[in-house]
Amino acid sequence: MKLSRSVSWFLLAFGVWSWFIWVTFARNLWKDGSGLAFDDAGDPTTYFWVHLLLAVTSFLLGTAVGVIGFRGVRASRAERT
Repeated sequence: MKLSRSVSWFLLAFGVWSWFIWVTFARNLWKDGSGLAFDDAGDPTTYFWVHLLLAVTSFLLGTAVGVIGFRGVRASRAERT
């Protein structure tokens, strides 16, 4: 399958965006002081585990999409030379 340059760049940008958003989200979740992510004893709550799973899954899927985009960009550059 051949991707256009614009689609490849979009997928690459989406992957970079996913890294930024989901790493920031996980960091903020870990530092949560509102009582949602950790109970009074400091143990993780169900809210923490569900959102951590969501962040890790989205991070991995964003990484896969970014890799596909990167390969498409690299292939389009090699095709021009």
